[in-house]
Amino acid sequence: MRSPQPAPRSASVRRGDTKALRKHVRIENIAARYTRLRGSGRELRGDCPLCDSDESSFSVSRDKQLFYCFDCHAGGHVIQLAMAMEHFSPTEAFDWLVRQAGLTETDSAGQPTSRDRLLEAHRLAVDFYRTQLESPQAAVARTFLAERGFDQAAAAHFGVGYSPASWDNLTRFLRDKGFTHKELTLSGLSQEGRRGPIDRFRGRLVWPIRDMIGDTVGFAARRLHDQDNGPKYITTPKTPIYDKSQVLFGIDLARKSIATSSRAVVVEGYTDVMACHMAGVNTAIAPCGTIFSSDHVHLLHRLLGEDGRGRTTFTFDGDEAGQRAALRFIESDQLFAAASYITIVPDGLNPCELRIAKGNEAVTDLAEPRIPLLEFVFQQIATRHNLQTPVGRVAALDEAAPLVARIKSSAFQHEIAVQLADMLKIRDTQFVARHVAQLAREARASASDSSAPLSRKPVYATERELLKLALQYPHLVSPTFDAYGADEFTAPPYAAVRQAILDAGGVEQGCKDPHAYLVSVREAAPDDAVRALVTELAIETVYRKTVDDAYAGDQLAHVRQRSVDRRIHYLQRALAVLGAGDDPVQQKGVESELWKLQQYAMDLRVRGVQAL
Repeated sequence: MRSPQPAPRSASVRRGDTKALRKHVRIENIAARYTRLRGSGRELRGDCPLCDSDESSFSVSRDKQLFYCFDCHAGGHVIQLAMAMEHFSPTEAFDWLVRQAGLTETDSAGQPTSRDRLLEAHRLAVDFYRTQLESPQAAVARTFLAERGFDQAAAAHFGVGYSPASWDNLTRFLRDKGFTHKELTLSGLSQEGRRGPIDRFRGRLVWPIRDMIGDTVGFAARRLHDQDNGPKYITTPKTPIYDKSQVLFGIDLARKSIATSSRAVVVEGYTDVMACHMAGVNTAIAPCGTIFSSDHVHLLHRLLGEDGRGRTTFTFDGDEAGQRAALRFIESDQLFAAASYITIVPDGLNPCELRIAKGNEAVTDLAEPRIPLLEFVFQQIATRHNLQTPVGRVAALDEAAPLVARIKSSAFQHEIAVQLADMLKIRDTQFVARHVAQLAREARASASDSSAPLSRKPVYATERELLKLALQYPHLVSPTFDAYGADEFTAPPYAAVRQAILDAGGVEQGCKDPHAYLVSVREAAPDDAVRALVTELAIETVYRKTVDDAYAGDQLAHVRQRSVDRRIHYLQRALAVLGAGDDPVQQKGVESELWKLQQYAMDLRVRGVQAL
């Protein structure tokens, strides 16, 4: 197949100008990368590379610069062809075609774009680091690689290099190439020192982090020397071309294999990706200094496809990491979660260590799907509760049901709810399914009202009033308020304010020194958002003009009433999930607590604050 004919290096195109790009890039040259085109006139024919048609159904028009398949009906211009064949976004396809054609991207003034300058700095940095890996001082880096089973060819395949231990070797190298102080710090390759920019990575093994089209956009660097007091791994900070939530290490090498096989393997580290690829698992990728996030899910979707056939296997060592990942997937993309699996690495080894200890076959076997991701999460939840008791089963259900309720497909949601009931030993599967469906309805209603601030939501109005009283009129709610737990406030921000009041010594402190009390509550707040809410509640006008003991008592009683009602509902559900083998003594205990709470709730409705 013919390669596209590159344009002269001096040719340029304005970034995002697709019309200009299509004038420089001939669609027949790009199409020839994927299929053998036949003919010599205005129309060329070939077998379609998108649907594997072997009847010359793929047509390329030289005049119109369009392609079309008469079998799968795919068609469009050269950018759409690149998107379809390479699984690129429109922007990625544009940038890739620019590279393929040997063009230079320019801004509106005809100058190389800032992005192109930063990418060029990274291209030069890759070459610089790779050359340094052969230097005498990089012996410790070469030893590190050799001990993990990576030879020179493996290092070259991944572009691994070494950053000299001196302060500014790379910085001076790039300055000599014409890069400015501002460009070097903006790129993340350099950072501010006492006398100017210095190298960000010094005395470390470095891996280039590449985007989908293969451009290096950042670096990861591992500590090698004992005298290095920095973190074990450091990565490029967020820059105009690098965001760790938008890239995956190895994605440039794994992209086509993932798309072809509809399989992806997610590991934790850079050497793990290398080990997998060396073992023949060419679909391995890893997040860069962060957890696998919903943004990474969307990135993989383009490669795996949206039809549900794709499978992703996670080999995170450690149950906690796997569960955190699973929770994010369930929240962000249920189809992805349903098609994902967890593989526990044997003997606590990571894939790199496993390859050294047991060879390539063990790594290949590790990449096979094992435990469905959703099942893994439910198993972890189940281990935290005593499923031999009705209260334990309900506690597990309360933790797991909201996750199932996030599933958008009602059919899939019902199926998973039934599986959850079976796992939690709840015989009444329809009870669980109804409970999950109710949570889903409540979540949709809450989402539709998400634009309304907490102060305008009636369900939280009493909680807000009580917190305002606790901050502005502590003497009216003391000492009763201090006996209220944070869990009696159902809005998470309000629960955080309640906890801050508790950590500051309670409303009793406010009765002694109101000013110092407010300062202490603000200081006890866990973050700026809660701190701002404390200030807001401390100055917002109380709903009633007459603020007295009676009004404060009403708010105290109402908040407690809602808390008791929630506990009653909880115990009623505990009784609903009683199994045939449950201890009758436990059942009587639940029934006794439920009866007492029902009496307390009735007393609160009749006598209000006097029942507290």
